[in-house]
Amino acid sequence: MDKFVKLTGVAAPLPVVNVDTDMIIPKDYLKTIKRTGLGTGLFAEARYKEDGSENADFVLNKQAYRNAQILVAGDNFGCGSSREHAPWALLDFGIRCVISTSFADIFYNNCFKNGILPIVVSQSDLDKLMDDASRGSNAVLTVDLEAQEITGPDGGKIAFEIDAFKRHCLLNGLDDIGLTLEKATSISTFEQSNAAQRPWA
Repeated sequence: MDKFVKLTGVAAPLPVVNVDTDMIIPKDYLKTIKRTGLGTGLFAEARYKEDGSENADFVLNKQAYRNAQILVAGDNFGCGSSREHAPWALLDFGIRCVISTSFADIFYNNCFKNGILPIVVSQSDLDKLMDDASRGSNAVLTVDLEAQEITGPDGGKIAFEIDAFKRHCLLNGLDDIGLTLEKATSISTFEQSNAAQRPWA
């Protein structure tokens, strides 16, 4: 998993509450267990018209936001079913950070396991960030996980809180497998000791 230390990128505004995982990645795209290729299906029902052409009104289809790496979204982001394809689709599109006032628990935890930083802020801070994100090509934010700060295009800073363990995992690029591999030496030592003490096992 890629480390997340400091990210400077375009932030796209999505002022919609209760964005569920079916909106993030519709069920038609759940036929794969690969983490790649899902970016084309991200917000598909909003991004594309029935004939498959792009919906020019959707934020990620606007030129300024086509390479957005940060999403500023409404309350209760990621609600609905627990599909892990939702963070996979965001990551495959290029989104590394989502900022909202609240997240559904399962989606929130899945983000950390896939290298995405979900940040919870107050409504007043979200309003400021939504305004920043509405500036088109000037909608550039810097998210510093070490300092736990978001810096806006005008230099204003917003502090955020995050669980220390989850922060450690993102800073070091550790998913569940990576965490296990950190214990590889201890596991190997135990296995050797156990084999010597219980050769019949």
